[in-house]
Amino acid sequence: MAQIFHPSTNTISRASIFGALFFVAGLAWLAAEMQRSPYYTEVNVAREQVVPFSHEHHLRGLGIDCRYCHTSVTESSFAGIPATKICMTCHSQIWRDAAMLEPVRESWRTGNPLQWNRVYDLPDFVYFDHGIHVQKGVGCSTCHGAVDAMPLTWRTVSLHMEWCLDCHDEPEKYLRPRQEVFNMDWKPPPNQLEAGRRLVADYGVRKEQLINCSVCHR
Repeated sequence: MAQIFHPSTNTISRASIFGALFFVAGLAWLAAEMQRSPYYTEVNVAREQVVPFSHEHHLRGLGIDCRYCHTSVTESSFAGIPATKICMTCHSQIWRDAAMLEPVRESWRTGNPLQWNRVYDLPDFVYFDHGIHVQKGVGCSTCHGAVDAMPLTWRTVSLHMEWCLDCHDEPEKYLRPRQEVFNMDWKPPPNQLEAGRRLVADYGVRKEQLINCSVCHR
């Protein structure tokens, strides 16, 4: 019987198979890189808001404590988005006619809450409790970065599970005294690991439970 395929077909077939493997591997690499890119994670991408609120001005410039606006951060699972009346505590007296604050005044007049866009928004399958992190000595800047230097607010971390586990695996690297949790200028001491281990013991951090799936996925 005459040969149907040319002998070079064998070479082409092998090259196609190996080429397909490299192509699939390349797609997987590209997908992994995309998942870690600012396009997907929104790291360092300023979030547009109904009012261009500046943490830099309010925290660093005016010295307002985080807890003044985020009232439930120390005891609730949710940090709390400030109500309009908190804004109007000051802005009924200062910058009361500023054009960019008109949405705040309209919210105050109508009773309709301001529609802030959340910067940190975890998936619904993830449970996170702000209060317990504050009680265990996790500082604001550990997760939110130098918020006091942000004229507009953006994410500084990816919120990927590997980022969470980095702290849950070795919390002694990140814990600080409770009285320093809201101190944006706090710096880890040279003996952070030693000091962190003491805080792990003093604050009752149970490391063996931190890497249990049910802690965050309930």
